[in-house]
Amino acid sequence: MAAHKPVEWVQAVVNRFDEQLPIKAGQQNTHTKVSTEHNKECLINISKYKFSLVISGLTNILKNVNNMRIFGETAEKNLYLSQLIILDTLEKCLAGQPKDTMRLDETMLVKQLLPEICHFIHTYREGNQHAAELRNSASGVLFSLSCNNFNAVFSRISTRLQELTVCSEDNADVHDIELLQYISVDCSKLKRLLQETVFKFKALKKVAQLAVINSLEKAFWNWVENYPDEFTKLYQTPQTDMADCAEKLFDLVDGFAESTKRKAAVWPLQIILLVLCPEIIQDIAKDVVEETKMNKKLFLDNLRKALAGHSGSRQLTESAAIACVKLCKASTYINWEDNSVIFLLVQSMVVDLKNLLFNPSKPFSRGNQNADVDLMIDCLVSCFRINPHNNQHFKICLAQNSPSTFHYVLVNSLHRIITNSALDWWPKIDAVYCHSMELRSMFSETLHKAIQGCGAHQAIRMTPSLTFKEKMTSLKFKEKPTDLETRSYKFLLLSLVKLIHADPKLLLCNPRKQGPETQGSTAELITGLVQLVPQSSMPDIAQEAMEALLVLHQLDSIDLWNPDAPIETFWEISSQMLFYICKKLTSHQMLSSTEILKWLREILICRNKFLLKNKQSDRSSCHFLFLYDVSGGGTSQISLDHEEMIRCAPGATLRKGKGNSSMESTAGCSGTPICRQAQTKLEVALYMFLWSPDIEAVLVAMSCFRHLCEEADIRCGVDEVSVHNFLPNYNTFMEFASVSNMMSTGRAALQKRVMALLRRIEHPTAGNTEAWEDTHAKWEQATKLILNYPKTKMEDGQVTESLHKTIVKRRMSHVSGGGSIDLSDTDSLQEWINMTGFLCALGGVCLQHRSNAGLATYSPPMGPVNERKGSMISMVSTEGNAETPVSKFIDRLLTLMVCNHEKVGLQIRTNIKDLVGLELSPALYPMLFNKLKNTISKFFDSQGQVLLTETNTQFVEQTIAIMKNLLDNHTEGSSEHLGQASIETMMLNLVRYVRVLGNLVHAIQIKTKLCQLVEVMMERRDDLSFCQEMKFRNKMVEYLTDWVMGTSNQATDEDVKCLTRDLDQASMEAVVSLLAGLPLQPEEGDGVELMEAKSQLFLKYFTLFMNLLNDCSEVEDESAQTGGRKRGMSRRLASLRHCTVLAMSNLLNANVDSGLMHSIGLGYHKDLQTRATFMEVLTKILQQGTEFDTLAETVLADRFERLVELVTMMGDQGELPIAMALANVVPCSQWDELARVLVTLFDSRHLLYQLLWNMFSKEVELADSMQTLFRGNSLASKIMTFCFKVYGATYLQKLLEPLLRTVITSSEWQHVSFEVDPTRSINCICSPYTQGELYRAVQHSEMSFAACPLSPERVRKIESSCRTSSTCYFRLLCRPLMWGFPVVPESICFRSLN
Repeated sequence: MAAHKPVEWVQAVVNRFDEQLPIKAGQQNTHTKVSTEHNKECLINISKYKFSLVISGLTNILKNVNNMRIFGETAEKNLYLSQLIILDTLEKCLAGQPKDTMRLDETMLVKQLLPEICHFIHTYREGNQHAAELRNSASGVLFSLSCNNFNAVFSRISTRLQELTVCSEDNADVHDIELLQYISVDCSKLKRLLQETVFKFKALKKVAQLAVINSLEKAFWNWVENYPDEFTKLYQTPQTDMADCAEKLFDLVDGFAESTKRKAAVWPLQIILLVLCPEIIQDIAKDVVEETKMNKKLFLDNLRKALAGHSGSRQLTESAAIACVKLCKASTYINWEDNSVIFLLVQSMVVDLKNLLFNPSKPFSRGNQNADVDLMIDCLVSCFRINPHNNQHFKICLAQNSPSTFHYVLVNSLHRIITNSALDWWPKIDAVYCHSMELRSMFSETLHKAIQGCGAHQAIRMTPSLTFKEKMTSLKFKEKPTDLETRSYKFLLLSLVKLIHADPKLLLCNPRKQGPETQGSTAELITGLVQLVPQSSMPDIAQEAMEALLVLHQLDSIDLWNPDAPIETFWEISSQMLFYICKKLTSHQMLSSTEILKWLREILICRNKFLLKNKQSDRSSCHFLFLYDVSGGGTSQISLDHEEMIRCAPGATLRKGKGNSSMESTAGCSGTPICRQAQTKLEVALYMFLWSPDIEAVLVAMSCFRHLCEEADIRCGVDEVSVHNFLPNYNTFMEFASVSNMMSTGRAALQKRVMALLRRIEHPTAGNTEAWEDTHAKWEQATKLILNYPKTKMEDGQVTESLHKTIVKRRMSHVSGGGSIDLSDTDSLQEWINMTGFLCALGGVCLQHRSNAGLATYSPPMGPVNERKGSMISMVSTEGNAETPVSKFIDRLLTLMVCNHEKVGLQIRTNIKDLVGLELSPALYPMLFNKLKNTISKFFDSQGQVLLTETNTQFVEQTIAIMKNLLDNHTEGSSEHLGQASIETMMLNLVRYVRVLGNLVHAIQIKTKLCQLVEVMMERRDDLSFCQEMKFRNKMVEYLTDWVMGTSNQATDEDVKCLTRDLDQASMEAVVSLLAGLPLQPEEGDGVELMEAKSQLFLKYFTLFMNLLNDCSEVEDESAQTGGRKRGMSRRLASLRHCTVLAMSNLLNANVDSGLMHSIGLGYHKDLQTRATFMEVLTKILQQGTEFDTLAETVLADRFERLVELVTMMGDQGELPIAMALANVVPCSQWDELARVLVTLFDSRHLLYQLLWNMFSKEVELADSMQTLFRGNSLASKIMTFCFKVYGATYLQKLLEPLLRTVITSSEWQHVSFEVDPTRSINCICSPYTQGELYRAVQHSEMSFAACPLSPERVRKIESSCRTSSTCYFRLLCRPLMWGFPVVPESICFRSLN
């Protein structure tokens, strides 16, 4: 299009530029600003080739915008912004105007664009900030326009001059003459202006003459400042024609100055005209002066007299001051060697001039403060350039008791000296470095007053150990500055910050100071600048402070922080700054947080450059690092030496050194507390920006991770350690950084990618843990605000609403501590959604952190922790603590799953469902499963009846969707955690609840979704854990088959019929997956009865499936229509028939023993389709490789026998691998049952001794001391207890029966109560007599036991199995040296057995 239709293409770009202006698109945000800048750059590039089209289009846009009617403050601001954008684009297009522009284009510019530009210049309103910006921008356009189109602009001015020569009005319009002030003028053009003025000056009225006088002076300075070389050559090679024009105009103006008032008006121009005549200046400096030049000499004499205050007129004195400043300024553009006379002229006036302008007791004032300040700045800069060593006036301005205006003038003068050094002979700023201390003092004092006037605090307070060095000014102010004073302090403060930005060395220079003093002054300076960054009441100063801090972090500047110890000083000061800024960012106390984050990224880049430059420095002054221990399961910081902690703590005296011999490594002092906390806080800030609704903020935060990784690379390269010791999550951080470069999609896609990366974070650190907890706190507050809306908004009143409209619209977090929230603002709700996803994705790491912290109190089932995968019960016990923030967060999510907020309830439910199902960290799966199970179990009463409510149904539906998303989403690492909690109970309860919902449309949809969930569950069967899988699957088949053909034949409405067929399809697909390899297990039956029950159950299912097939066939036969709906139904029936055949195949395949006899007859059925169906089923089971050996009558016994052989399998060394594996994985709640099974099985195979020896050996191996053997809740102690309880029962009966019978049957004990607890006694009385009798009974029992010692003969009476247990136990206790325990006498062993 651009090649074939250039006009249309350019117009399209212009139209797009027009549509995105603020006046049409509304208030700009980051994205629209970027788009507008892109369009602007396109137009500027196009203008180089299609200049006329672009300029014409922009001119038309400007006209249309100027003619728009606006209402309201916001519309007015958007109008000004649009005009500024258009003018700026025009200026840049005109600046690149091609040289071959046709005459027609020039005419077009004059007729269309020039009037619009003049409109902005002529309608300037004093005091209006936007109008001033527009005038400056319009003057820039006019300047660029006149560069290549001077004739067009000059023609307009000349025409207006000609009109004024014949105009008789005293108040004629002179606006076009004022255009002289803004046009581009070189030497030849200035001559034309002078010639035109000389020719028409006399014929002009007074108003026009004054306008010409004022405008010509500005035109002269445009020439000098833009073409200084031409002015310099004027004194090297005088130009007669220029001098003639200037002299003639001087004489004309001198004749015009008849009165004092007129003289005051023309003196500034006369001194300029005199400067343009270098030969005349030479002549009037002589003793004898020609008559024609006497008026020039007289002018200079009057000038000196007025400057000294002898003219008797204040107006002349002020005008003389202006003229002398102009003379001094012009002289600085002349090389002293070219014309020394003009410098002598300057020297004769400069002393009086400085006394007039810089007199603290009598400040110079003409009633226009801005003009006075500009004049004083020009004077100060000119005096410095003339004689940089005469700095007496500097001292006057630096004095503490001097007016604040003097301070302002000095600072701005220094800034101009630094930034404007166009000529080689101008002195540099280093001549003022000696005043660095006074400038720092001025900065501190001004900062204090400005912040005090804004009502803010002066000193930075982070934590007691993280405070900057407090060396602020000790001045005490008796009262708060007034608003006017505060404003002046702000202007001065802004200028001081700009001065630091321009040349940081000016305030960093510390001649003849020791290292600690230098570092202290640097810390004081950076402290002040850091304080300004979060100042929302001073946005201009805050922005400039960021730029200054960035310059201070350049390589050359950091070296000046403390030349004696640059590395140590760098770590301390820079880390403190980083900590403070990140703390403010995480608390959301900065409105322009995205811009600050961009700036912080540049700071990190500068830090890394410095570290890279100094990475080979000597390491002698620090001996420790900031490292993480990532060798074990968790991640923890390596502890530091206490003395080192004290030595490097903030505020400690820094050691001095000389050169590189005392500088530590770049990683050395990074181990100090402030450095560690700064890195942690930086991580927190970057993490928390990942959930920002602003795409740009997220991308910037992601890019910052790259610089953290670069720092770690530099430090590990120096210290020869792994990069993961500095950044445990280094790999994920690098992925964040790479995504920040590639990502160009929308907000939702970006957040999805962010959450995917968050789930990949493996190691818990102080940074990600704190970020999660801070985000959780903000999320809780935001959730309360959302749920209370609009109640909160109405209660807070108008004040909060106003605050909300100005701040909260962009960031909800700004009012997270209180206030209201407007849900009409999409960013507010989006931020809440992002926070929810962030907490879901990163929660697993925080859970891991807390699990590691509590691992010492965990009692494992068997074996060392690092050799065993945590069981379901152990995971729940450590992670299911209701007091942990992660657990509270999950609980809160479950409540929000059924949020019924009238405005955003649906959005919250939808997002919770998606985020929990798709973005939840796999480590949180066990906790989620258990909490869902516990919640759903409350939907049943004590008798198991369903408590059917709308809320419960909604929760069940949400749970089904979440579980399906979770199981269907193969998230990295999900397989490891899915099996840590059983979902059997929850799934059964879901089915039990859904069964009673009825056959309404919504109920059918829920049942269909549940069937789909079951199918997905069986697909992930290998990853899930089941306690009783076969029983569970049988129950699910029983429940789901009840839904097949439940309502499909009864429905009359076509839509409902389609839904019921969908339910049949989903049910059968779920049943197919459940029946795969599933032996039927009836709930009742033993032996033959069990087989009969299986046979009946098989027949039930097989009959159901056959009926379903018949139903499908009947429906297909009845279908005679060919409409779209019927064709869709036919496709459904075909798919349903296929699933039914698969279900029959799986059923028969897994239950050939009980099902073949029921199904074999179908092969001989009279119905051809039935026979075909059976053959299809038989073919499929043959393809699946069904084993028919299970048809034997002893199949169950054979299977049990093989299972027993597997469990009791013993290795060559006597080890029991299967039994020991069961001991390691079975939860402690099932140890009693496991002990019974193992003892029974091994005893039946006469291997009980081997079982006991393995279990007891493991128990002794894990014991800490002899005293803890068999005293804990372990599997070995339960096995021993079961053995003695079962096999020692006969022995105990024989031993104790005679003794107890004696006590029970004796007449003397018949009326005695042996209950010592009065509350449990039958008569509720426990008398002292009874207690005495009880004591006597105990003594009697002890005597009886003493008479029956445990002799070897009695031991032999114990049953063989019990004797086996005792022998094994005895042998273990008699081999203490093998386990490292003290030797135990045999008597102790027998006492243990007894």
